[in-house]
Amino acid sequence: MPNIVFDQVDKRYEEHSDRYVFQGLNLHIRKGEFTVLVGPSGCGKSTLLRLIAGLEAVSGGELSFDGARVNELPPVERGVSMVFQNYALYAHMSVYDNIGFGLKILKTPKAKRHEMIMCAARQLQLEDLLQRKPTQLSGGQRQRVAIGRAIVREPRAFLFDEPLSNLDANLRGQMRTEIAQLHRRHGITTVYVTHDQVEAMTLADRIVALSRQGLEQFGTPDELFDTPANLFVAGFMGTHRMNLVKVIPENSALLQMLTGRGPAELASAGIGTVGARPEHIDLVPGDATTVRLVERLGAESLVHLGMPETPDDITVLTTDRTTAFGQGRSLRIAPERLHYFDATGARLASC
Repeated sequence: MPNIVFDQVDKRYEEHSDRYVFQGLNLHIRKGEFTVLVGPSGCGKSTLLRLIAGLEAVSGGELSFDGARVNELPPVERGVSMVFQNYALYAHMSVYDNIGFGLKILKTPKAKRHEMIMCAARQLQLEDLLQRKPTQLSGGQRQRVAIGRAIVREPRAFLFDEPLSNLDANLRGQMRTEIAQLHRRHGITTVYVTHDQVEAMTLADRIVALSRQGLEQFGTPDELFDTPANLFVAGFMGTHRMNLVKVIPENSALLQMLTGRGPAELASAGIGTVGARPEHIDLVPGDATTVRLVERLGAESLVHLGMPETPDDITVLTTDRTTAFGQGRSLRIAPERLHYFDATGARLASC
C-alpha cells in the first residue's frame, strides 16, 4: 500500500514537443487512500493512471512509491492491478480461469491459486458463475470478474479506469457500493478515474480535479464542493452545475437580488463572477424572475428561471411541486452560501 508521489512530473508524447499532457505535476496520493481523478475528456485522467501503472513513460521529474523511484520500473514489478473500462476478459476462458490467469502466469502453486480464486469469488458473489464464459455474463458480472482478477494478485495499489461507464444506472449504483466495500475491507491504495460526479463524490477520500491546463484542485469532496479553488472547479463539481453570474451591467438586477450589490460595487471589490449552487437558492413569492423550464427529478425539481435583461438562466433545486412554466418567482440565498471569484477565475476568500 504505497504512498504515490508525483514530483515535478512532465508528460509529453513527442520528445521535443512543447505540448505537454502534464508539466511540473506535484501530487501526493496517501497510503490506503481512495483517490478519484475527475475532469473533462482529454485532460489526462487515464494518462495519469497509466503513468502510475508503468504503461506510459514519465517524460521528466520523478514518480515514486514509498520514496523509491519507479520511473524506469516495468509494470510487472510495480505491484499494481488495473481494471479497465472494457473488462479485457479472455472470452475462451471460464470465470475461474480468468480470475486466476495472472496467478498462473506467476506460477502460483495450484492449491494456493485455487484458495485465492475462491476467496475473491466469495467476496464478489461469483461462486455460482465460476464455470461460465464471459459471453454468458451480464455487464456487471463481467466487471466483477475483472475486479476479482485484480484482487487475487494482492496488489500494492488498485487502479480503476472508468470501470462502470458501460453499465446502466442501477448496476453502476450497485457496483459503486461494492467497490467502496472492497476498499474498506482491503485498505489498499486506490486510484479511480471517472467522469461521473456521483461516483467521485461518494467514493473518494480525496478528489483530483483536472482540466486541460493541469491540476486545478486536490482535496476532499466537501472541500471541492464547498470551497472550489476557481471557476473551473466551481462549474465542474456538483451533480447540478453551479450558477455563475458574471459581474456585468446586463446582470445588474440578478446580482442585486442575490448579493444586495450592483455590478459597480462588486467590481470595485475585485469580484468578476458570483457563484450560487442550485441547492442553496430558495424560491420565494414574487415576479423578479420567470420560470422557463422545470425538470422533474422525482422528489426534487430543477427549475430554470430567467430575467428579460440577463443573458443566462439561473437554476434552483427545489422540492416545491407547484412550480410550473411561466410562473413568476423571486430568489433568496444566505450570504454565506455565495461564492466569489476574481477576474482571473480564482476564488476570493471573503467579500
